[in-house]
Amino acid sequence: MRISILYEDNHLLLVEKPINIPVQEDRTGDTDFLSMLKQDLKIRYQKPGNVFLGLVHRLDRPVGGVMVFAKTSKAASRLSDLIRRQAIKRNYLAVVRGVPEKDQATLEHHLMKNNRENKVYAVAASHKKGKKALLDYKTITKTEKLSLLSVQLHTGRPHQIRVQLSENGTPIYGDQKYGQNVNRPGQQIALWAHSLRFEHPVKKEIIEVISHPPEEQYPWGICKNLLKKLKHDDVL
Repeated sequence: MRISILYEDNHLLLVEKPINIPVQEDRTGDTDFLSMLKQDLKIRYQKPGNVFLGLVHRLDRPVGGVMVFAKTSKAASRLSDLIRRQAIKRNYLAVVRGVPEKDQATLEHHLMKNNRENKVYAVAASHKKGKKALLDYKTITKTEKLSLLSVQLHTGRPHQIRVQLSENGTPIYGDQKYGQNVNRPGQQIALWAHSLRFEHPVKKEIIEVISHPPEEQYPWGICKNLLKKLKHDDVL
């Protein structure tokens, strides 16, 4: 599989994750993205032995788009600190069913993960296992049945965007886990990690990369002309 590299230096590797590939090894035993990247580095740089590549954040298996990995332990530690301090601006694009009540808003929920079901639920703020989840969304365009949203994460809870948008009455197109009442099996989830922006953990310069969803894939194709023109100022 061809790996799309968006930025690389001695410290960082920013790449476009393909859809339907797990980020790291899971119980399915399917080839994972982290192992693919390590093998690619090993071959490209003719490295003997094991290759270090630090995983500092994740994307759900069906979701594609930009990810950052650390090529050194120092970069991994500093990137993890940036994420903990919410100093990495993470923007996503999502095509949702329906039209949000507000064109732009902040969503706040408390989420609890059921590990046995591998599913996340919104719970009361007083729930002892609930963790606060925050995101901002902005409607970029809409039709009668679908809306294209720009989403900025402020926390990194499992399945956060999927759960919160579903709780807001607009489940993501193709999401069978949190929109099973309106989506059909086999539909590809329309959620894409669109951009990352942060201060380089070593060089201290601003790094910003953008990844565009596949225009040939429904429902992204219905807004392909808009996606081509989409710039950073158009999103959150």
